[in-house]
Amino acid sequence: MENVKKYIKWVWILALTPIFSLILLVLLVDFGTFGKLPKVDELLNPKNNLATIVFSGDMKILGKYYSENRVNVHFSQLDKDLVDALIATEDSRFYEHSGVDIKALGRSVFGIFGGGSKGGGSTITQQLAKMMFPREKLNKFELVIRKIKEWIIATQLEKLYTKDEILALYLNKFDFLNLAVGIKSAAQIYFNRTQDSLKIEQAAMLIGMAKNPALFNPVNPKRKDTTMHRRNVVLSQMVKYGFLSKEKFDSLKKLPLGLSFHPEDHNDGLAPYFREYVRDNFMKEWCEKHINPETNEPYNIYKDGLRIYTTVDSRMQRYAEEAVYEHMIDLQRVFDKDLKNKKNRPFAWNVSKAEIDNIMNSSIKRSDRYRQLHKQGISEEKILEAFNKPSEMKVYSLRGDIDTVMTPIDSIKYYKGFLQTGFMAMEPQTGYVKAWVGGINHKHFKYDHVKVSRRQVGSTFKPFVYALAIDNGLSPCHLVANVKTCIALPDGKDWCPENSEGPNDKNIGKMKTLKWALANSVNYITAWVMKQYGPHAVVQLAKRLGITSDIPEVPSICLGTADINVFEMVAANATFANKGTYIQPTFITRIEDKNGKVLEEFIPKSDEVFSEEKAYAIIQLMRGVVDGGTGSRLRSKYKLMNQIAGKTGTTQKNADGWFMGITPELVAGAWVGGEDRSIHFNSMAEGQGATMALPIWGKFFSKLYSDPKIKVSKAEFSRPKNLDPNLEMDCSKYDGSESDNNNIDFSEF
Repeated sequence: MENVKKYIKWVWILALTPIFSLILLVLLVDFGTFGKLPKVDELLNPKNNLATIVFSGDMKILGKYYSENRVNVHFSQLDKDLVDALIATEDSRFYEHSGVDIKALGRSVFGIFGGGSKGGGSTITQQLAKMMFPREKLNKFELVIRKIKEWIIATQLEKLYTKDEILALYLNKFDFLNLAVGIKSAAQIYFNRTQDSLKIEQAAMLIGMAKNPALFNPVNPKRKDTTMHRRNVVLSQMVKYGFLSKEKFDSLKKLPLGLSFHPEDHNDGLAPYFREYVRDNFMKEWCEKHINPETNEPYNIYKDGLRIYTTVDSRMQRYAEEAVYEHMIDLQRVFDKDLKNKKNRPFAWNVSKAEIDNIMNSSIKRSDRYRQLHKQGISEEKILEAFNKPSEMKVYSLRGDIDTVMTPIDSIKYYKGFLQTGFMAMEPQTGYVKAWVGGINHKHFKYDHVKVSRRQVGSTFKPFVYALAIDNGLSPCHLVANVKTCIALPDGKDWCPENSEGPNDKNIGKMKTLKWALANSVNYITAWVMKQYGPHAVVQLAKRLGITSDIPEVPSICLGTADINVFEMVAANATFANKGTYIQPTFITRIEDKNGKVLEEFIPKSDEVFSEEKAYAIIQLMRGVVDGGTGSRLRSKYKLMNQIAGKTGTTQKNADGWFMGITPELVAGAWVGGEDRSIHFNSMAEGQGATMALPIWGKFFSKLYSDPKIKVSKAEFSRPKNLDPNLEMDCSKYDGSESDNNNIDFSEF
């Protein structure tokens, strides 16, 4: 009997020792003996890298900046099938336990010590704990300690969060691969849907990835069948736990995966040039000046989940990109034919070998390939050898990317053969930028031609010169002799520009209105205006119109020799439509933190440059360009019959083509040209602004006016109530006098 009692005693000791040992081990872990556990504030505020989202003015997502493509959503924003599938597959007793499932616990411990399966024992809360505080590479004892820590963290999470919040945390945290971190990104990238609009089979596939995303990666061709099988396992689990009928399952399991894979890339999507400018210029500076109170460090756009609200209208942006693409494809085909006739293509026939060598050497040294080779310590001689060695590469073409073989130096020449462009549209009353297209293809040509690039503006500068005349009391119908005007220079020489039509122009020597002169881009009369007021006054006016680019105070600026960007030119022209008040272009309205707290709001600055009456007179002056001047193809070709003011511009040798167009509600401008000014059309017919740039404007507005959902009207420019009767607008009565004034003494002019 005594032996039996002794035997029972040892049985109890053997049975209870592991239990008490486990309890003791749990207590030691909880006390921090084997390392600190997360504090409560760490559990309440888990460190997640959240993507910064860029919103359009009409609340569409333009893009994201991230190190992890994660955007958190609330439980209420989750599709019910997602939640049901997750519970049925990963933790059917989720709503019954407090973070640790005792039944699963035994299976897990037994597995760790080598007695069975190690998988399948963790609850959803434990898996969340594992994701929040990832494991390192551990031995078996360390793994036991780590597992106990996860139990403790799981029970703490259950105390701090509701069950619904835990499910949302889990789905927000999980990495679904292919830059899809969190359920919102996963739904968008794999199915092009929001997380609250997934079909049952789509939700099941995503939940199926939770077991092993690498094994059940749906975009891996080798894993397609495995992924489908796993999806059907999830669906069968939903049947098992009453979330799905057997009949529905039988039909769903036969469906293909039905992926609509949209991997996110900063080169893709709407407004890539705009988004890149916001990221690399605006937000970079903003973050340096603003401290995140959670980290006591400057905000990080890749991790802090900021919300950037922009003024860009997604519909207008799409139309702008379509207009640019359609026109540039057609123009490039014409330019390619032109290039075939050039010996040194893509450079113009009159560009010397020395100039070409300088351009190419500079381009080589700016290339990534050169920088990498130079960084490796390779000599200049060897680098040049590498640039002349043929290699396989993928290059851009009008038909899409193509695989080819060429030398790196030939690839530089090849890319220089593409015409580039910049286009921007702005609302003149608010300063809101509505569309921004910085080039033809952001993947291959990243240089922004809206805000970063500055090019000679040509005759699009002339309205500023004529505006100075209007502001000083002249009317659009003021008559000026169309004769050569010379302006004395400081060095004693005279500057005497010629008209583009040459000496055979039948209008030379006749009296012409300022409106006619601007409409026909006449240099003689423009120089006359410049002579009246001087370069300093013109530059000062340009500055008040928001142009910050350097403009030298020389007479030739009246013909557009200054380098200015599209951004500044559009804003300056918008002043005329805004009744004489310059308003600073605005492309961001506010920035919020991840919780929706407004960190900063942006209100544009303004300055009254002209009176409303003078601004109206300038508009009437510029309307002549479209009604019967160099911009008239907006009427003849694009059938835009509403009131439009504008100005074309073409620089020397057709290196740059411009068009600025103004309507009462929207002002837009376009530039087109080669990467280098030595790359251009030979003929004026093809190289002028009316051919190179104006069609983008025409196509864009044709698309806008054809869309009734976009509230851009064909309204007339508002006529001021107290318009000075001496400020003549209708120049038609001078038509006769303009054609026959050869007997006038021109000496006074």
